[in-house]
Amino acid sequence: MSAPVGAVAGPDGRLRCPWGLSAPDYVAYHDEEWGRPLRGVAPMFERLCLEGFQSGLSWLVILRKRESFRRAFAGFDPAAVAAFGEADTTRLLADAGIVRNRAKIEATCRNARAVLDLDVPLDDLLWSFAPGPGRPRPRTLAEVPAVTEESKAMAKELKRRGFGFVGPTTCYALMQAAGLVNDHLEGCLAG
Repeated sequence: MSAPVGAVAGPDGRLRCPWGLSAPDYVAYHDEEWGRPLRGVAPMFERLCLEGFQSGLSWLVILRKRESFRRAFAGFDPAAVAAFGEADTTRLLADAGIVRNRAKIEATCRNARAVLDLDVPLDDLLWSFAPGPGRPRPRTLAEVPAVTEESKAMAKELKRRGFGFVGPTTCYALMQAAGLVNDHLEGCLAG
């Protein structure tokens, strides 16, 4: 049986979560962005959409296509994306710079409309599911959950409000990426 994997030293000698060293593209994302508290409707809408596009794929694929996603989806401005129609869907399905999945593209447009229909800002709604203070940081990757009661509740509420591609696992990945939880391993420089 192999030992649980905790924070590991990178080429610079600094400890990081092991996944943060698995590809060069991950280092900056891990060190500067992942797990940092994020606010704002457009930034949270972007993360929500990208986590939905990631479903079934590697995050590295999404990270490498991120600038193309931003161009394709009007900087993730919910009002602009909510106005997308069938011609935009056709355009997006032909865009090799993004993940060309009709269901995910249509869900992104539907989610933009759902953002506009909210009675609270999207970031406030999402942050309402953050666990309270005192949650310990994981020591090893084995302690990092894929789903929590909070992510299940978030997914249920988002679906109730008309969002798609927002299952509990996707919601937990969003919670991690946007800093609603801190899953940087103990000892990690970014934690």
